[in-house]
Order: sequence, then C-alpha cells, then structure tokens
Amino acid sequence: MDRCIYGCSSLTIFLLLLVTASALPQSHEPGPHNKTGSGQINSNSVLVALLDSRYTELAELVEKALLLQRLEDAVGRHNITIFAPRNEALERDLDPDFKRFLLQPGNLKSLQTLLLSHIIPTRVGSHQWPEDNSGRVKHVTLGNDQVLHLSRTKGNGMKLVNSAVITRPDDLTRPDGLIHGIERLLIPRSVQEDFNRRRNLRSISAVLPEGAPEVDPRTNRLKKSSAAAAVPAGAPPALPIQSAMAPGPSLAPAPAPGPGGPRHHFNGEAQVKDFIHTLLHYGGYNEMADILVNLTSLATEMGRLVSEGYVLTVLAPNDEAMAKLTTDQLSEPGAPEQIVYYHIIPEYQTEESMYNSVRRFGKVNYETLRFPHKVAAKEADGSVKFGSGDRSAYLFDPDIYTDGRISVQGIDGVLFPEEEGTVKKQSSPVKKVVQPRRGKLLEVACRMLGAVGKDSYLSRC
Repeated sequence: MDRCIYGCSSLTIFLLLLVTASALPQSHEPGPHNKTGSGQINSNSVLVALLDSRYTELAELVEKALLLQRLEDAVGRHNITIFAPRNEALERDLDPDFKRFLLQPGNLKSLQTLLLSHIIPTRVGSHQWPEDNSGRVKHVTLGNDQVLHLSRTKGNGMKLVNSAVITRPDDLTRPDGLIHGIERLLIPRSVQEDFNRRRNLRSISAVLPEGAPEVDPRTNRLKKSSAAAAVPAGAPPALPIQSAMAPGPSLAPAPAPGPGGPRHHFNGEAQVKDFIHTLLHYGGYNEMADILVNLTSLATEMGRLVSEGYVLTVLAPNDEAMAKLTTDQLSEPGAPEQIVYYHIIPEYQTEESMYNSVRRFGKVNYETLRFPHKVAAKEADGSVKFGSGDRSAYLFDPDIYTDGRISVQGIDGVLFPEEEGTVKKQSSPVKKVVQPRRGKLLEVACRMLGAVGKDSYLSRC
C-alpha cells in the first residue's frame, strides 16, 4: 500500500524467526495446541505462517497496527482462526482513499478494529462449517466488538464468512491456529462510518461557500441580486424538491439546472458515490446499485440535488426483494426510475427518527420523489413497516449509510403505490417471477434499448 508495506516483509520475517528461534528450548511440553504460557511463539506458529505466506499484505497491515504482541498473547492462551483476504483484494480492489485512511497514524484504532474483525479466538476448520439448512453460526471476534457469521450459499453450498466467499479453506493449519483464504476484505460498519466522517471533515473549507441566489416560489425565477436579500450559505433551497428535479425519467443522463448555480453548497456527487460504494461493501444490495449506476441517470440526479442542498432518505430493497420483480413491472419505459423514485423520501430520516415517529403518531405518510404518491409507515413487530398488505416491507438493515445529507435504510420488499398495486392485481393476477440473478434489471433495459434502436446507449450494456 506504500513503499514500506511492499518492502518490509522479508526483514520482519527474518527478525521474527530469530526471536522465536531463541525461544524454542523453552517449549518443553509440545501439547496438541502448542501453548507456551509465556506469550512466546515458535517457528510452527500460525503467526509465522501468516508472515511467510500468500497473505503478505494482511501480515504487513498487522505489523502497521502494532498487533503482533496481542496476537502472540492470543495464541498463547487458545487457538485462533484467521480469515485472510488475498493480496489482490488489498492491492487492487480496495479504494485508494480508504488505504490512505487506514495507514494514517490518527486512524490506528480503526485499523486495529478492521484487522481484529478477521480473527476469532476459536479453531474452526472447514469440516465444522454449518450445513445449508442449519442457518448461520455466530462467532465473536478477537476484538470482542464484532460478530462474524459463518454460513453456506444455497445451491452450490459455498462456505461464507459474512458475505465473503471462502476461496481457500484450511489454507494454512498449525497447532495453535489456522488460516482460511477469503475473496475480499471484511469492513466493519464502525470503520466505514469513521472513514465517511473523516472524509467529510477534510472536504470542509476555511472559506465559506457562496450562498445560493433566492428563488421566487411562485414564478420559479431568480429574484434580483441584493446583498440584503441574499440567501445565507448552507440555507435550504427555496424551491420544493419536485421543482428542482429533471423534467422526466429517461435512460440517458439528463441533469436539469438547479437553483444553486455553478457553486454548490455540498459535493453531492461524491456523497452519492460514497453511499453506492457502501451498499456494495455492505453486501446484498447489488441490484439497487445496478439501477443507480448502470441502468438510469438517478445517481447523477441525486448528486445534483444533494449539491443544491436537498436531503434524501433511500429505502433500498435488498437483492432478494428485487429478484421478485416481474418482467411486466420493468418493461414499461421509465419503470426502473419510477420504482426507485417511490423509494426516495425528500427528508433526512434515520432508524431512530422513523421509529420514534411511528411510535408517537401510529401512522406516518412520507412524501416521495414519485409525486404525489406517499409511502405510509407504521410500527410493527418492534420495527418500522412500510406500505400495507402484500405490498409491505420491513426496515431490515437500518442505517446502512448516514452522513447528514443522505440516509440509506435497507428494506426487505419493493414498495408500490396502493392504487398501482390494485390495478396490476386485476389486470394480470398471475406473474412470472424473475429468477434471482444479479444484473437482470440491466438485461431488461438493454433489450428495450435494442428494440427501439438506441444504439448510442447500447455501449452501457
């Protein structure tokens, strides 16, 4: 990740082996777990195997985080299991800004939390994985503040830790522990949120931004510039959000001019990109990310709105819910946009604020970007339930992303306006369910574009 990380491994291995070699005569009782009781390790330890393995990038991060002594103490007390991401996942697949964040001295605590979330103080071999029908098994990590879930995928039975696939089960086994190779880094939510806060703090400038010009809500025209009548920097926009949106949904990007002019209050594009990356790292919301990035211009539209000072709450259906959408529901022009617009609330809401509202008022109707339709929320089973009947969805993964401007709340169903849901039930009572597979929405859109001859946009497919 930097010059020291790429060049320090051989020297560290050499020094560590010298130290552990001097400790070999002290180990008089080679028990089954090779415990020494003194916190010292020998050359057959899982920690030495980690330092001299295919997982050198992770080993060097452990050194940077000053965790070697803590891990030596851990293997002296009990066996450990390390879930080690491959080097490519740390060299090429990780956001460069996130790498720099981890290596900054002030973020040592976040780096330690990240690494300890890959280690559990229990020996769990591949033969001890839960079966397909036995659900998930929880293990508390070495840091005691994170939980890892071991499970298998349905169908092919691949082993998973959280949502990462075990690519090399039992790759390195030693008397005091073992190492499983995994496809990617596991990022705890607390580390991701700390990264988001630090990045937002860095974007704050010492020079105040220029205030947006004042808009007459009756005519939607700018008022004459006046120092006395200027809108203060950071003030909410004068226009309702529906007036600031693009004229209509389309498959081609068509951002409309907003009331903020060339100088925006906030970097909305960066914040939208940040929450989409958070969705991908969180796992289980790839279909929603596909719609925002590949299928529509919604990411551009949302970034522009946030830049103009608007706030948004996204009710994001998970992949299992999106896979139940039918071909008829996606075939009409602009259908993906209309579906997502109904899941965006022009308010900043968190799990706590929404739950407090439904507890106090019983039922709350939130405005959506699919004007004039509203989405109803109420308390149910100790959580927040949106919609009604078989068109309802529960708050499933709360506060996936919250940065003060954009809030992302995971739900377990796709919502539709009540009137639309009634019509669709009468016209076509039997629907063919699309098989769950990532990218299905993008394929439907590509067939639509090909049918109407939109060659200029087929490159996006």
